[in-house]
Amino acid sequence: MTDLLLESWVSGLIELNKFEWMLGAGHAWQPGTSLKLLFAGYNGTRNTGSDVRVEEMIRQVRRILGDENIALSVMSQNFDLTRGYFGDARQVHLPDVFPPFLHKVVRKNDGVVACEGSMFKSKFANALTTMMIGALGIASAQNKLSIAYGAEAGAMDPLLQRMTHRYCRDSLIITRNVESQAVLGKLGVPTELGTDTAWTFEPLAPEFGRKALRDAGWDGTTPVLAICPINPFWWPVTASLAKWLAHSVAGAYEKSYYRTIYFHRSGSPVDAAYEKYLSEMATGVAGYQKSRKVFPVLVAMEMLDRDACERVAQKLGGTPVFGSDQFNMYELVSILRACDRLLSSRYHAIVTTMPAGIPSAGVTMDERIRNLLRERGHEHLLMRVDEAGLADKIVAALRALDSQGEEIPDAVERTVARNLQLMARMGTYFEEQVARRYPQFPVRKGVLGWEDYLPPLGPGLVKLLEKHSGVLAA
Repeated sequence: MTDLLLESWVSGLIELNKFEWMLGAGHAWQPGTSLKLLFAGYNGTRNTGSDVRVEEMIRQVRRILGDENIALSVMSQNFDLTRGYFGDARQVHLPDVFPPFLHKVVRKNDGVVACEGSMFKSKFANALTTMMIGALGIASAQNKLSIAYGAEAGAMDPLLQRMTHRYCRDSLIITRNVESQAVLGKLGVPTELGTDTAWTFEPLAPEFGRKALRDAGWDGTTPVLAICPINPFWWPVTASLAKWLAHSVAGAYEKSYYRTIYFHRSGSPVDAAYEKYLSEMATGVAGYQKSRKVFPVLVAMEMLDRDACERVAQKLGGTPVFGSDQFNMYELVSILRACDRLLSSRYHAIVTTMPAGIPSAGVTMDERIRNLLRERGHEHLLMRVDEAGLADKIVAALRALDSQGEEIPDAVERTVARNLQLMARMGTYFEEQVARRYPQFPVRKGVLGWEDYLPPLGPGLVKLLEKHSGVLAA
């Protein structure tokens, strides 16, 4: 019921902004001034994937539009957890009860760039999708730039579908796969095909990751297997005033409490499914270790993943755990890239290791990892979190990573090369949309190559593109 109130509240605010704009209220960009863009996303929870995505969006937009022409702001739920991120972009606090914040802040900017990957879906939280629609819808209502960048769409509740249809029709939604285009196309929302933006991320040098592993007991030679488990079964998070009141007064729902008025899905079926998944992950890794000596480590890509990591580590006899609560995104991805193999239920653990050519297998809860591994041609390395015989399939997938030691990294690198080109194409769509909305904005002139639409690339990616130039030519 509280989600319904949030959705209705946001819808009302979008309608109010339409009316106020018709009356001449609101801020409008003036030529010769900085174009103020608000990056609306799920930052400030130490979700490494979300933070990496936005970091690279900002670097790309700066490259395309020019530092001297723009003023950027980024939403953060906790400034302490995003300190040192996003360059010199101004960070603004996103409160848990967000509709008044959107109404106030979007109006002060000349456009919104919606950043969240899982943008149009009910899988994780209707409130998150509502916030994304609200930011885009208010910007559109005021005739401002309204772009969703690298978005994914999946199953949505009926009211969210109606909101998306009504309030995102004047936005440009650049999706990260064709499956998301199909979902949004049925709702009458214009899309272009893009990709994720984490492909260009540069972590700390490899020496940092290798030292962190040695400090945790690695001998420096044994192959390292990184494992990234999650809790796939306590989603979606829902807003509930009744639960909040019970929690505040009597301490009820402590186990499922997320924060303020938000609670995870809970109950004995959730606990049982979670325990089975963790046991299958640990049993699969242990089974693989019988035929291959590896140094296993657990990596918590988001602070919420620590419980899953610690429980799998305990089942494996006590293995090191590296978490985003201890390491920032530059450090954590360096640690991941120092590993030799990856078994992950986290999409961005796979994405951020692919530029280093690291072979990976996925245990997925939704369409994100599935879509990515299908793109790579690696469906035999894909498993579901709830499928029968998961442990045995994990053993088979990890052995395939070994037996296909040349083919898999080559396919991984080719996929990175293709996605870099897609990311550059996203940049052209972005530039065209800015020029269309603000014809007097000083966009770049002259002949530009597709690489000019990417943020500056590190030496590893430059070598990868040179190696796989044939993919790009094709």
